[in-house]
Amino acid sequence: MAGVRQFDEEHAFAQALDVFWRKGFRATSMLDLAEATGVQRGSLYNAYGDKEEIFVRVFERYTVEFLAAARHALDKPDARDALTAFFTFAIRSIAQGSPARGCLSTKTAIEVDPESPRLRDALQKMLDELEAIVLSALATPEAKKRLAIPAPQAARLIVTMTRGIAVMERVYADPKSLRQTAAGLVDALVPQRS
Repeated sequence: MAGVRQFDEEHAFAQALDVFWRKGFRATSMLDLAEATGVQRGSLYNAYGDKEEIFVRVFERYTVEFLAAARHALDKPDARDALTAFFTFAIRSIAQGSPARGCLSTKTAIEVDPESPRLRDALQKMLDELEAIVLSALATPEAKKRLAIPAPQAARLIVTMTRGIAVMERVYADPKSLRQTAAGLVDALVPQRS
């Protein structure tokens, strides 16, 4: 029947995500995706058109899961506890695997082609939503009293720090050092009560 996919899209996207995460957007070919998903290249082209379309769809699904996990990590009544849990989640996410798989969004951002607005837009949307989630966690009256800087500025700094952590993980592969760095930022943003 025309228009009906003859493969399990959820399974194919999960496999495609793994390939994009390991190899990066640029280095991933349609042949790589076909081999990983078990779907012939022609079927992938017919269903999605090109590699960029597959990536955007896979990245949208990844974003939903990542943001839900970030929201869950930040769901603590104390701002210090929330930020510590958030950074623990972020570091664990990028340090998983052997070798560590790194951060999908940061890898993609580094290699995104300026001529590809769809990829840039997908990344911006994800980072903007992450910043909004962090800001929501820091916008409580209790958190605002304890923050060393305004909540919007803190949220932007925290999201920026996650990108820096991803780069440092690639270079040093030292999660303990990343946790210490994140703890330093938490201390600076939400000083310990005297």
